[in-house]
Amino acid sequence: MNFDSNFASLGLAETLTRALTDAGYENATEVQARAIPPALQGHDLMVASSTGSGKTASFVIPALERVLAARAADAAGQRRDRSVIYGPRVLVLAPTRELALQVAKAATVYGRHVPGLRVATVLGGVPYPLQIKALRGPLDILIATPGRLLDHLQTGKAVLDNVEILVLDEADRMLDMGFIDDIQTIAEHTPKARQTLMYSATFAGHVGRLAQQLLRDARKIDVSSHTDTHANIEQRLHWADNGTHKNALLDHILTTREMEQALVFTSTQRDADWLADRLADMGHAVASLHGAMPQGRRTRTLTALRRGELRVLVATDVAARGIDVRTISHVINYGLPMKAEDYVHRIGRTGRAGKNGLAVTLAERGDTGMIRRIQQFTTQNIPVATISGLEPKSPEPRMFAARPESRFGGRPGGPGKSFDKPFVLHGGDRFKPRGDDRFAPRGGEGFATRDRAPFRHAHREAAPRGPFERAPAESRGNAFAPRKPAAPGAKPGGFKPQRTRPGGYSR
Repeated sequence: MNFDSNFASLGLAETLTRALTDAGYENATEVQARAIPPALQGHDLMVASSTGSGKTASFVIPALERVLAARAADAAGQRRDRSVIYGPRVLVLAPTRELALQVAKAATVYGRHVPGLRVATVLGGVPYPLQIKALRGPLDILIATPGRLLDHLQTGKAVLDNVEILVLDEADRMLDMGFIDDIQTIAEHTPKARQTLMYSATFAGHVGRLAQQLLRDARKIDVSSHTDTHANIEQRLHWADNGTHKNALLDHILTTREMEQALVFTSTQRDADWLADRLADMGHAVASLHGAMPQGRRTRTLTALRRGELRVLVATDVAARGIDVRTISHVINYGLPMKAEDYVHRIGRTGRAGKNGLAVTLAERGDTGMIRRIQQFTTQNIPVATISGLEPKSPEPRMFAARPESRFGGRPGGPGKSFDKPFVLHGGDRFKPRGDDRFAPRGGEGFATRDRAPFRHAHREAAPRGPFERAPAESRGNAFAPRKPAAPGAKPGGFKPQRTRPGGYSR
């Protein structure tokens, strides 16, 4: 069924339809046509929507309608006391600075004809005084990353007592980055009678549990699931024998004639900087982008990309969402993502605005497990391709057929299954990473990275050694057990420790 319709048929205010027309938008996308009407009626929403579906406008437009209603109430003599800091009417939480800035830009574009519209952003990497100044007066829309907003909330600079609409954009990403406690605390400081709109790639697992806590009688809207074929995006999988082979494949792809602009994803911040330096030495117009960079530098990098001054951008998953550059013709997965869901968001950076795009994944044999999870998540097999003269010498790893998964809780007919479970450390502690706007630890983009192999074993208990496990230490030949005194006249013997493998395994 085609859900596209004219914005005028959605019952929007003339002020907003005129702004949409000025911006070149006439017809609503499926997510906009399905989400805007119930949002205008005040319903809570659970919207499962993929990247590039137009979801930002589906919550920004209802937010602006709420602001216009407040303007009408002010004109009718119900104006609020301006001497008191009331804070925002609409609060939008986003996982990354790039996505927050994109939402702020959309609010400004769609609300260009709203009189006196006040939009502010609260982000990490930006000086506190500027944000405190923006929070002093009444606000219409506040877009924030959870970590920095919580800082202002704890110091009393941010007041959320009059929030009428709370929007959680990319909720799954925020939870992956360890923001669940921050989100719950922020929600507790907003009125219980608020309207809540929650957007996520999936509502399975912990995302669904958070939705149950924050939403009331929510309407579920599933739009453009992760099983879409991405008809305008060609996907390829190149198997590499080793790092040298992978670099040769990347160099060939970046020098092809059809490559206009490329977004190359790495798994870690260090890899992004190293690869950008390597490509720069080869003569490419390239820059890196990751969470440890100051906001000003990140903004300048994205501006240069949009202007065409950069031909290659090497980035971590901080760029997987919130970047809309229509000239990106290639997305290259040099390092695989930590989650299968992020693969969908990565390749969605190309093929924008109806253009065709190419998504290339460079994988080694150690990446077989993640490739399998990606294909299970998307229910699609990534076609394997080779480049003449750069064929792999090793045989292609054996893969299994992809199986479908439901976005609201596991595979159809089976229990919910999620590949984004948190790591459980020895003793039951959880590995809870910091978010994007609290600079991530070295070697990761806010969560554990693929190249931290020792982490997988460091907290694992040694497996039982069979029937000898319960035997006394003296009878097991345990080199670390107390040794009996040597017999008189015996030759002195040295202490010979066992060879111990990482993780406590010994032989």
